[in-house]
Amino acid sequence: MKRGTGTTDTKTTYKPKRDANGIIQCRSAADQEVCIYADNVRKLRQREFDNQALYTDQEAELAEQQEKSNCNFIGYYEQLIQKRQKKSSRSVITNWTRVCELFKTFIKSDTFTFSQINMKLIENFKQYLLEVPNAGSKCGEISQNTASNYFSTFKTVLKQAFVDGYLTIDLSAKTKRIRKLDTRRETLTIEEINLLVNTECDKPIVKQGAFFSLLTGLRHCDVKKLRWGELQKIGDKYRLNFTQQKTKGVEYMPISEQAYKLCGEPKHPEQLVFADLPDITKISPPLKKWIKA
Repeated sequence: MKRGTGTTDTKTTYKPKRDANGIIQCRSAADQEVCIYADNVRKLRQREFDNQALYTDQEAELAEQQEKSNCNFIGYYEQLIQKRQKKSSRSVITNWTRVCELFKTFIKSDTFTFSQINMKLIENFKQYLLEVPNAGSKCGEISQNTASNYFSTFKTVLKQAFVDGYLTIDLSAKTKRIRKLDTRRETLTIEEINLLVNTECDKPIVKQGAFFSLLTGLRHCDVKKLRWGELQKIGDKYRLNFTQQKTKGVEYMPISEQAYKLCGEPKHPEQLVFADLPDITKISPPLKKWIKA
């Protein structure tokens, strides 16, 4: 209630008096009955307003979730490759793209909504990967370890979809990985290394990069991206100061003078040391030809 004071600018607002239990107190029983009734109506309308606001928020959230559930998983996957792997090596991008293509082959479509993804589909795709034939000129099925890598990539995509709100359940956490098998890595003997030293290679940069990798233990991806600014000569000592492509860890690695001399004449710090070294997807042919020779 508002009561004027005789002027147009001043207004005072009064609240009804209540007892210790919150019951409105009036001078007459009739006024009190009317006020209590009005107060109950006010409470009712307040609850309706609060519930309506809550319902609207829930409704908006459900509508947004429904919209995301109807989005195309394939399109999301392809955008994720561009967004998440844009600075990754070509081999990593190739791996992610290969898994996406395999999934499209598995479902026989370029369109698949998030709402269609469930545990049964994931387990069936896992089994499918264990029976996928090799790509290109290779015969037989892909190895179990390759299938394991592919499925781990797929689980990563599912995990990110859950984080981004496209999946309401973390399905990636509910499915087991494909177990990797122990493998024996082949190593070169001293005699084989000396034989390669004395064998011509059609692409000298391949031979140069291979021996630098052999003398330092660096992966192809780290040799490929090595810049002159990451090579340091301190007195008569040499070392690498670089970030690993795979682990993103910063490394300070002493190297031999022999390894340093394989790099050639120093150039601008931002220039690549092995600029013409083929990508991992193209290095096998010249490497095989050299080894065969």
